[in-house]
Amino acid sequence: NAEANKLFLKIMTSLKDPETSLRRMNEAGVFGKFIPDFGRVVAQMQYDMYHVYTTDEHTIFTIGILGRIERGELAVEHPLASEVMQNILSRDVLYVAMFLHDIAKGRGGNHPALGAEVAEQLCPRLGLNPEETETVSWLIKNHLLMSRIAFHRDLGDPKSINDFLEEVQSLERLRLLFLLTIADICAVGPNVWNNWKGSLLRELYFASEILLSGGQDATGREKRINKSQDELRILLDDWSEEDVNSFFALGPPSYWLSLENQVYVRHAQLVRKANESQKDIALDVSVDEFNGITELTIYTPDNPGLFSKIAGAMALSGANIVDAKAFTMTNGMALDVFSIQDSAGRAFKEPTSIERLKEKIRLTLTGQLTIAHELEKFPTTSKLGSVFNVAPRVLLNNFASQTHSVVEINFCNRAGLLYEITETLSKLGLQISSALVMTYGERAVDVFYLKDAFGMQITHKGKLGQIRRELLKVISDKHLTKLQVELSTKPKGDTPIRK
Repeated sequence: NAEANKLFLKIMTSLKDPETSLRRMNEAGVFGKFIPDFGRVVAQMQYDMYHVYTTDEHTIFTIGILGRIERGELAVEHPLASEVMQNILSRDVLYVAMFLHDIAKGRGGNHPALGAEVAEQLCPRLGLNPEETETVSWLIKNHLLMSRIAFHRDLGDPKSINDFLEEVQSLERLRLLFLLTIADICAVGPNVWNNWKGSLLRELYFASEILLSGGQDATGREKRINKSQDELRILLDDWSEEDVNSFFALGPPSYWLSLENQVYVRHAQLVRKANESQKDIALDVSVDEFNGITELTIYTPDNPGLFSKIAGAMALSGANIVDAKAFTMTNGMALDVFSIQDSAGRAFKEPTSIERLKEKIRLTLTGQLTIAHELEKFPTTSKLGSVFNVAPRVLLNNFASQTHSVVEINFCNRAGLLYEITETLSKLGLQISSALVMTYGERAVDVFYLKDAFGMQITHKGKLGQIRRELLKVISDKHLTKLQVELSTKPKGDTPIRK
């Protein structure tokens, strides 16, 4: 009945609280009868720690969040999303895609791909034309794409942005996908969304928007570096020309393309203070309440295993690393930047905790504290691992970056895991250029951009195999029997993101 379908679409896209109407329809049994595909996910449990709600409740909740964003009720929590929502041209498309994004869960396959097929059959029934149907299908098929890129890839690497843009291709799709991603994450469960995740999504959105809107100028790498340094020179107006140029000479090109100007100012002050005091270890702590993180910068002589030692000290102090960037300066010093949170996913800001963390880092780097010995006091396996079966997975990829080998490691989260992984990478003679670390309930996802001892991408198959085997030894628990190991070696056809 065309009129009934038209009314249903009007209810779902209404500005007058569609969430309540849809929930009443669901509780009365009408929703699942009118849309039989939705009836298949009613009261469907999702057996992990990440998803709190049943599939049907999660879906209705996402539509409610989308409506609140459109009505401006979440402008404080999601200012960019509230602004973007006012600029989309395909409002019905977004709501329908939100409704159908998890419609194929529980069907024993790739639910985004299967959901896209459902959309192709259902959208015409709801009155969408072929162009709108194609967009809904694309959004469902790629509804995990933006979070995967933002949380698992180095956004300072231009190839990460280019890989994302190859799939998105249009500004309207970018806007729709951004809004769908935010509502989807927020509706997973309480405290799953945080400002740190928001900052990564915003960074990816802004970088993509510039290119898709025709804002890409002809500036190459050198011009971007010069622009960054020119802006910083203004902020360091009380410095002499000689001191400013000396600081500029310290950073490699990747350093000048990775951070914001205010961060460079703090680093400049840290380096100057370290030079004046002639101390081997200089630390700087900056609490970012808005993004829910604490940024810890360490300036110290570079040496093998440095990243691992710092990660171990943080594990002992109860700090969770959500992002890290490691730079080797031209004077042989390491400038490592860590974004950390406490166990509740908030900024690590208690003064006593920060001082304890600083002391553990100093003791570790001076050899007075042995991380391996201290971590023996921690449980060797995760308590979550006895409840949830998270299959260990190691993916090695030489096509996500032109200069680095990228390794993604998935496993049940446990104390000291990042230290064990980075210690293994160090023993294998590998350099860690950057790291992205995220947790999803019981599952930890660690992504590292690596080079070999000569600063080159790792291409030898024997070496890649060794890395895979050694990492599996670290992340495998005796109670887990299923292993999934993937080695991405196919450059085109299936992209590394899809794999």
